[in-house]
Amino acid sequence: MLALTRKKDESLIINNNIEVTVLEVRGDQVKLGISAPKEVPIYRKEVFLQIQEENKAALGAENLEALKKLF
Repeated sequence: MLALTRKKDESLIINNNIEVTVLEVRGDQVKLGISAPKEVPIYRKEVFLQIQEENKAALGAENLEALKKLF
């Protein structure tokens, strides 16, 4: 993990096309702004993990076997 120190209104660039800016720092909360191409999905981690779990549940053992037969 890369750890960086940034102040309000300072940014960092990821992969030449994603900019993360510190918008506000209030107590133990930090508000970030993210500028990225529309095709780049951006999720809070807890939402991303929930999506993964729902995808696994939807796949299920029956569907997994059916997919294996296709390939």
